[in-house]
Amino acid sequence: MRKLIARLADPRSLPIIATIVLFAALFGFGSVMYTGFFSIQVLTGLFVDNAFLLVVSIGMTFVILSGGIDLSVGAVVALTTILCAVGAQWLHWPIWAVVPIVLVFGVLYGAAMGALIHFFRLQPFIITLAGMFLARGACFLITTESITIDEPTFHAVASLNIPVGGGSLNAGALISIAMLVVAIFVAHFTRFGRNVYAIGGNERSALLMGLPVARTKIAVYALSGFCSALGGVIFTLYVLSGYGLQAQGMELDAIAATVIGGTLLTGGVGYVIGSLFGVGILGTIQTLITFDGTLSSWWTRIVIGALLCVFCLLQRIIERHAGRRRAGGTGLAPKSTGTSHGGKRRHGERESGDLVTTT
Repeated sequence: MRKLIARLADPRSLPIIATIVLFAALFGFGSVMYTGFFSIQVLTGLFVDNAFLLVVSIGMTFVILSGGIDLSVGAVVALTTILCAVGAQWLHWPIWAVVPIVLVFGVLYGAAMGALIHFFRLQPFIITLAGMFLARGACFLITTESITIDEPTFHAVASLNIPVGGGSLNAGALISIAMLVVAIFVAHFTRFGRNVYAIGGNERSALLMGLPVARTKIAVYALSGFCSALGGVIFTLYVLSGYGLQAQGMELDAIAATVIGGTLLTGGVGYVIGSLFGVGILGTIQTLITFDGTLSSWWTRIVIGALLCVFCLLQRIIERHAGRRRAGGTGLAPKSTGTSHGGKRRHGERESGDLVTTT
């Protein structure tokens, strides 16, 4: 209990607390304003309609936690829908033969970008932007037409529904919930998750501590590629078609959901569960506009843009507050000055990042 209270009192927990409060406020506002809004059907509908975005946002959360960014996720989702449609409609493969292939493709695609970023010291923004262009171009290289899927196994999985109260969850929603549970465990209860946080906090210090920086960074982008491909599979089940123009702007929605969910863009701070509420906020805004019936759908973008500005400002305030605590000698310990014995550096010592090592 004390640990929970201490964690809630930590200023770094303020963004996710604000996210949860905002989601509750939006849902409460809709419940007061519109009849039928406060129901299990609307809540489960948020999962069904945003399952693919949730999975993509989970991968984006790991990338941003590590201090990177991935702009290729939307294009990989589109390419996945094309590959699923080609496998099902042109080659007549069942879903259990197509899905493993596209998931392996997503892992390899993400790992390749991660390797380029780490070993060649290239900016994640540029490499993943190139990955976005490559994946989107590959969609139209395969076909410029929309491919409708008539394969029976795809339709059987897509039509699966499990009743939950007054609503229901489809296969995509169930997959996204399972992925969320696994991601929370990986991020907060495994060595890989701790390494991701350490690298996002200070990559040089993580390297000096002997952490597997190269392996972790490549694995993070491979995980993002896997989540993008899995999100593409869920999107394919949602629309039962493949088209190169699908999922345009989804990378921006995933980044927005992650940031609104409380993950710092500088890396090292955030919670996977926050991305769930970030996606929930985006979905709730769209649902409110749908219930209203008189507002343009572009209001969704306007509200999301305003929320992004607010949460980015909140992150900056938290960073400055943490900096003042370090400078004032409270909270975290101040950085090592690399001096000893009256302020003189001992012979043979050099300063590296926050640590002093002996040569």
